[in-house]
Amino acid sequence: MTSGNLLTDNPALYEARFPDPDRLAGRWAEDCLRRHGAGPRVLDLGCGTGRDAAHLHGAGRAVTGADLSEAMLAHARTHHPGPAYVQADLHGFDLGEGVFDAVVCLDSSLLYCHANAQLDGFLASCRRTLTPGGLLVAEMRNGAYFLGRTDLLDIPTVDTFTWQGTTYRSATNLFVDRTAQLLRRIRVWSADDGSPPVEQHSAWRLLFPLELRHFLAAHGFEVLDLHDGPGPRTEPAWREGESPGVTADGDRLHLVARLSA
Repeated sequence: MTSGNLLTDNPALYEARFPDPDRLAGRWAEDCLRRHGAGPRVLDLGCGTGRDAAHLHGAGRAVTGADLSEAMLAHARTHHPGPAYVQADLHGFDLGEGVFDAVVCLDSSLLYCHANAQLDGFLASCRRTLTPGGLLVAEMRNGAYFLGRTDLLDIPTVDTFTWQGTTYRSATNLFVDRTAQLLRRIRVWSADDGSPPVEQHSAWRLLFPLELRHFLAAHGFEVLDLHDGPGPRTEPAWREGESPGVTADGDRLHLVARLSA
């Protein structure tokens, strides 16, 4: 068995596994930006294959997509043109001072900041790159959901899908590392084309709503929205025109925060 990240190493396969023809995450982010009067210059941090960055570009914004993976960036430049794409580490980046009106960080990318120093580095970099009054829009797992709940942990999740004639199967186990305050994932991929199985290890920081508010305030951000839905990955999913919720109990967390002027 080899180790690696089958999907992020193969962006086209990633998009086949997680199709988003309606660009739901991008539309939700654009709705947040419009609702809070964000300016046109947007940084999509952890942009992945570039689908959401391209949607925001199509909505009339000047978008830069940033990701650590060169494979993802190469795919984005070819298949989702329009934005500028640059390599950057969300733990700490310098893309200029006061050059963006908003930072968008979707699909739990923020939670790859496992340590407090990494989260501080992320927020300090956002503060540096945003204009006064700029927005931070993020969507992620909600650490509070795992207080007393085990439904996502008890049973391995098995999924299959077929792409270009090959059927792929994933078996996923989640478990909570309480000492590190991480949600860890072990996912084993196999395919019917004779290739060896791939075992992927990843983890997300389990951030709690009040803890997140504390970090944001320490870096000069005022929280405008912090709720569990509706959002692009909730059930039911967000629909155009829906207002933010008022609770933070579900398994997803949605954030809009403004940098102090």
